[in-house]
Formats: sequence, structure tokens, C-alpha cells
Amino acid sequence: MDIPDWFVWIALGLAVLQTLALVPVIRRLRGPDPAVRSKARLDLLDTVGSMLLLSGLLLGLVVAESWFWLTPAGFALVTAVYAVKGVHLLRARRRPTA
Repeated sequence: MDIPDWFVWIALGLAVLQTLALVPVIRRLRGPDPAVRSKARLDLLDTVGSMLLLSGLLLGLVVAESWFWLTPAGFALVTAVYAVKGVHLLRARRRPTA
């Protein structure tokens, strides 16, 4: 399978951006506020899942198809994180403000 070079460079750039996104998340993990640390844990899992998704896609297409299993694993992780974030959002909306 012949993958265009521009696709590989775009995927590599996205993987680098996801790696750089870890820096603010790790800073929030070290903060003193427990609520911020809890949200940072979910963001960390989201970023790691996205990195797995992109790297599995890139490695599966460029290096060997045996690395493609990282893509569904990353997708499952990102899906689970978004489900948890959605539940947190719904719980926050249903709480009485009085």
C-alpha cells in the first residue's frame, strides 16, 4: 500500500502536537486543587488515547500492519473518557443550585 508522503507528515505533526499537549496537563496534575487534578486525569487519558489512535494509524500504515491494534485501543480509551466527561457534565447540570 502506497501512502502519500504528505499524509505521513500530517499524521506525524498531529502526534507531536498531542505530545506537546501533555505539558499543561501534567502541570495541572501537580496542582494543589483536587478538583483540578481530577479533571487533569481525564484530560491526560484523553491525550494518551488520542496519541494511541494517531500512532497506531501512522505505524499501521507506514511500518507494519501489526501495529494497527493501537488505533482501536486509543479509540476505545477516548470514547470511555468522553463518556465519563459527559456523565460529569450531566451530573453538574442536575445538581440543585440552592
